Amino acid sequence: MKAYVVRRLLIMIPTFFGISLVIFAVLNLAPGRPGAQATADIATNAKSEQTQESYRIFREQFGLDRPAFLNTRFALTWSEVLSDVKLVAGATEGTSADRLGAQERLEDYGEYAVPHLVSTMNEADRTGDPRVRDTAVYFLHLDAIRPLKDPFDPSPSAEARAYNRNVEAENAELRPLRYALDAPEADKRMVVAAWQHWYAEHRSRFTYSFGEKVRRFFLDTRFARYWRNLLHLDFGVSLVTREPVLTTLVSKLKYSLVLSLGSLILSYLIAIPLGIFSAVRKDSGADRALTLGLFTLYSLPGFFVATLLLYFFSEGSDFASLRWFPTGGWQSQGHADLTTLGSLRDIGWHLVLPMFCLTYGSLAALSRYMRTGLLEVIRADYIRTARAKGLSERMVIGKHALRNGLLPILTLLAGLLPAILGGSVIIEYIFGIHGMGLWVVDAIYQRDYNVILAVELCSTILVLVGILLTDLSYALVDPRIRYE
Repeated sequence: MKAYVVRRLLIMIPTFFGISLVIFAVLNLAPGRPGAQATADIATNAKSEQTQESYRIFREQFGLDRPAFLNTRFALTWSEVLSDVKLVAGATEGTSADRLGAQERLEDYGEYAVPHLVSTMNEADRTGDPRVRDTAVYFLHLDAIRPLKDPFDPSPSAEARAYNRNVEAENAELRPLRYALDAPEADKRMVVAAWQHWYAEHRSRFTYSFGEKVRRFFLDTRFARYWRNLLHLDFGVSLVTREPVLTTLVSKLKYSLVLSLGSLILSYLIAIPLGIFSAVRKDSGADRALTLGLFTLYSLPGFFVATLLLYFFSEGSDFASLRWFPTGGWQSQGHADLTTLGSLRDIGWHLVLPMFCLTYGSLAALSRYMRTGLLEVIRADYIRTARAKGLSERMVIGKHALRNGLLPILTLLAGLLPAILGGSVIIEYIFGIHGMGLWVVDAIYQRDYNVILAVELCSTILVLVGILLTDLSYALVDPRIRYE
């Protein structure tokens, strides 16, 4: 058994990597950019130098200036950069969408475009094309700025601090090397000459060896950066709230964990006896009535039942005698003055109605699986043998048939565990519980892909753990199953 568990845990590693690759691909290759709404707010006024710098820092912080999977920008050609510069400058015809795409490419190229921008600037200055020259200087001012090393690390090493000081000093010298379009020609030529002098001193920085190209091809990407952070349990920060994703996930997980896991346990505790009763009383009036009742509950939408429960049984009910439960929330307003036991009782009282809404819908399916599994076991030869020996029906069902009959509903465990993270968006909204459900939906609408990745990867872990627990539970309930 131990060897089997170790093998399964080892298999989970490449499986988890593959699933994370698929999730990352879906998010990053979908139409639009990750964090599109947030970046649109930042980049609305590109004329302001402060705004432009904030936009650059934002893109650098979330890796939006890097390729998604494989980096081939070191193979960038002068003709590609020249074509984009002319398009942005208006020297060649194109739609507004074409110009916007060219602008985004020139911003994302970063240091890889610097040699070609310098060549474009020199060529345009020689041929007397001021629009192309001015545009090349503008993007040269953006792309030549070097990024800091782990700028958001709260405790950087001495080497990192020294490196960042040198980079900041050089960036401070480069930031003034720009000019307005209506500046005097003499001032423009001074800036062009300064860029030519700077590039002559740093030309070797933009020449990459074969090993450096291989390293950048695989590692200078958003996916590589994400996995580096993931190995340190760093999910980054939200593109919208700028708060650490892991901290927010943990703070919201407790609500969805208690609510969903509690409803899952209740569902099994209630559905197993109901399934046993239906199997033992197969086709009886009680079995038919129970089936009708369960499927009637199953057909009722959760939001409808939640609304009815709040209307009749909450503190806001029109019926004074039925005001039994709170209208919503996690705890009462005065919970700070309660003892530990009183606080737990208060939380439990708030969860009665939402827990019921999350539980009743799954009773029909789970009890039917239990009923079907037990009926197949009851027809087996060893059950008839047990009855022939004179064992009581309670002993036959409880000791011999029940364990094997649990196998079908144990299979469902792998799929039910991820629901802990997702929770129920509608139920959380109606009862005012700030859990995972609403958080994930907001992240999807706002393309907050750090949050989506974190939640989906946690769901992946729960699926893998659920499959492992399902296999191990098979061995617990059925002695014929051994993983040796």
